[in-house]
Amino acid sequence: MTEIDDKTRTELEAAAFRRLVGHLRERTDVQNIDLMNLAGFCRNCLSNWMKDAADEKGLDLDKEEAREMVYGMPYSRWKEEYQKEASSEKLAAFEVNRPKE
Repeated sequence: MTEIDDKTRTELEAAAFRRLVGHLRERTDVQNIDLMNLAGFCRNCLSNWMKDAADEKGLDLDKEEAREMVYGMPYSRWKEEYQKEASSEKLAAFEVNRPKE
């Protein structure tokens, strides 16, 4: 296995994260509930993790700012433009698969 120092590893992780966020911004057809049901996380999870990381660093990043960083626009606008009504089947699957808090 290639030996990678911590700084380079962090840079690679950041690049992969930016690519994931960019991919999700382009794939507006993929709904958050679909991501949750298939992978156990969604765009909102990513923004929550971003806020958690900011909190750990003592940075003042609120929930809406973190969401805008992930969505590339205000969350309210994304919901208006791209969010669709979830079917009863998807909602039922989410209840079974939702993360335990």
